[in-house]
Amino acid sequence: MSIGISVITCSHNPRADYLSRVCEALRTQTIGVEQWELVLIDSGSSDPLQARIDLSWHPRSRCIREDQAGLTRARLRGIAEATGDLLIFVDDDNVLDPDFLEQAVRIYNTRPDIGSWSGASRPGFDEPAPSWTRRHWGNLVIRDVPRDMWSNLPMLPDTMPCGAGLCVRRAVADHYAALHRDGKRPFALDRNGASLLSGGDNDLAACACDIGMGVGVFGALRLTHLIPANRLRESYLVSLAENIALSTVILRSFRAPSGAIAPLSLKRRVADSLRSAIMSSRERRVFKAVRRGERRARELLASMPSTASPRQ
Repeated sequence: MSIGISVITCSHNPRADYLSRVCEALRTQTIGVEQWELVLIDSGSSDPLQARIDLSWHPRSRCIREDQAGLTRARLRGIAEATGDLLIFVDDDNVLDPDFLEQAVRIYNTRPDIGSWSGASRPGFDEPAPSWTRRHWGNLVIRDVPRDMWSNLPMLPDTMPCGAGLCVRRAVADHYAALHRDGKRPFALDRNGASLLSGGDNDLAACACDIGMGVGVFGALRLTHLIPANRLRESYLVSLAENIALSTVILRSFRAPSGAIAPLSLKRRVADSLRSAIMSSRERRVFKAVRRGERRARELLASMPSTASPRQ
């Protein structure tokens, strides 16, 4: 089966060494460059990427400037510009294994029931990670996939694809774009400048279930996620936990509005106090950050017009 393949990379002020490694991994894929297109979206970088990145190695590459800030807008621009039936989102810190694109196409061809999927993501730390950070690696999009799993449940953690190397069928991407075009996503669930909001990739992946398809994770898809030293600092991981919690509540309000903004019950508040008392000081700070993020999300949703957050 011959299909069109589009690799979409959204980038804002990238590290030159990281982006170089990302491009080199794409250049050396087992699928020749003539069989897929590369769409690089420059998301408002201070120095335009067009002038400082060489894509001449790829005959079907384009660097497109998107001045409207934020990762959500960049992804939407990438979807609009891409021509493929299979869209593969490769972040500017994702170094694909050589057969990544080949495996993504294999899944596309052999699993027509799956609309969005991703794989394993190993860490590529700039410096050794302190042992205490390991329990937070999931928030850094580090993921092992010991066996293939899939479902038609859009918010099930074990089968939910992640944004690093996210693969989606054209129909899924078009549905996601329509949700934004039709005003059904009044809040952007993605990075914007210094913001650590997230969840847009989960929303995009979950659109597969909206149109009657499944989601999955597959061990044959492997990449290295490059992680700078500052992302291993406690202050960063605490802030990240808070913003992921906030984003998760917002996303659930889009996909399951009933109960999405319910305040914590007295029983849960007491349980939280007991749990917090036996934690280390560091883990207590992370735990409190999560609850703070959830509280901020409920306040934000309460301030939105009632018509802003119904499910499509």
